[in-house]
Amino acid sequence: MSIEEKQNFPTFQDSNSIEYPQTEGEVSAFIKKFYKSNIPIELFGSGSKKKIGKPLQCAKSLSLSKLNGIVEYLPEELYIKVKAGTPIKIIEEELKKNKQQLAFEPIDFGYLLNEKSDYGTAGGQVSCNISGPRRFKVGSVRDHVLGFRGVNGKGEIIKSGGVVVKNVTGYDLSKLMCGSYGTLVALTEINFKVLPAPEETKTLIIHNQKVESALYYLEKSVSSSNDISGAIFLPTEPRVPGCVMNIQKTFELNDLKHDGSITAARIEGSKNSIDQRIESLINELQIENLNISVLGTHQSEIFWNKVKSLEIFSRSKNSIIRVAIPPSEAANLIYQLSNKFKYYLDWGGALAWLEAFELSEEMFESIRRKAVKLGGYVTMIKNSQYLPYVEDVFTINRDLFSISQNIKKSFDPKRILNPGKMYTGI
Repeated sequence: MSIEEKQNFPTFQDSNSIEYPQTEGEVSAFIKKFYKSNIPIELFGSGSKKKIGKPLQCAKSLSLSKLNGIVEYLPEELYIKVKAGTPIKIIEEELKKNKQQLAFEPIDFGYLLNEKSDYGTAGGQVSCNISGPRRFKVGSVRDHVLGFRGVNGKGEIIKSGGVVVKNVTGYDLSKLMCGSYGTLVALTEINFKVLPAPEETKTLIIHNQKVESALYYLEKSVSSSNDISGAIFLPTEPRVPGCVMNIQKTFELNDLKHDGSITAARIEGSKNSIDQRIESLINELQIENLNISVLGTHQSEIFWNKVKSLEIFSRSKNSIIRVAIPPSEAANLIYQLSNKFKYYLDWGGALAWLEAFELSEEMFESIRRKAVKLGGYVTMIKNSQYLPYVEDVFTINRDLFSISQNIKKSFDPKRILNPGKMYTGI
């Protein structure tokens, strides 16, 4: 069956605008056709993160969800190769059989964007490069991508990297793909580095702290010798009418012995090691006389799954903003927020998640300016009906914008792949 015939076959097309290639060759053939015709196309996998970034108006869409399956998995080599449309849940289930994991902790945007759990696909995780709570310890998604295959904006099949951390070409294109939101290449295959999963997990909770003391304890925990793998502050204040973020309701766990804000540090490893490190951390922080709780393995997993699935924002109709910032400036940023924002801090204070009620464009730009001044950057993750569109979803300076334009031109000279998804002109 030819490509032209397959376009009209039910498996490949459910509307006049969406194509469903099943092989890398078909992806190449479609993009070559669109390149020759100067037709802009929207690339996506399962669509779990489709709402992130600027809305696209493309004549055609290319769903890579049919490029699905594990190509090769070598547990002893700590390596797995998958097709880009493979669901993250399928990958994680396979890794669990060998007590391994994707250590960057894939984020589940389903609750936030579609009101139900959906980790999306391997390609989506790489394209967005948004990592979970373990980020400050093991690095981001891009630090766990060993190589890829894909199709550029001219329909050419390209590849980079392999099954080891050395790239023979001298150019680590894999890192360039991470966070490009489908604007450079249609990913078809990805090689991930995997790591052993911890035997057990425990989480030390310090209750009822203010932002300054919470950040102090998180900084001390992260810089200690106790090998912390999660560090988060979940405040109960301020109370903002119209916001859904609710710490008590989201984290109803039996092992939580006290009310109030939650300052949490996670420790992973063998049982004996964890118990010793928890005791050591309590002593180092000098918190014996404070209200504390210790979550065991089962409830720790529940707690951190709720964090990485952004469950705290479930069913929120408000704007959700993600701010990466130096931890030393986190409290400064929080004190500059208006009374229409709720927040929590992850990555030991290096990441702020904001829920904004009735966010205006002026308020959003004000947050962006404040974050940039403090050495951070802002991403609008979810728009609201109150503010359905912002011009700059992502933050970039002029020098980086110029570089990004040149990179875009080299991979996609006619700008047909997700044009304008991240920035106008790219």
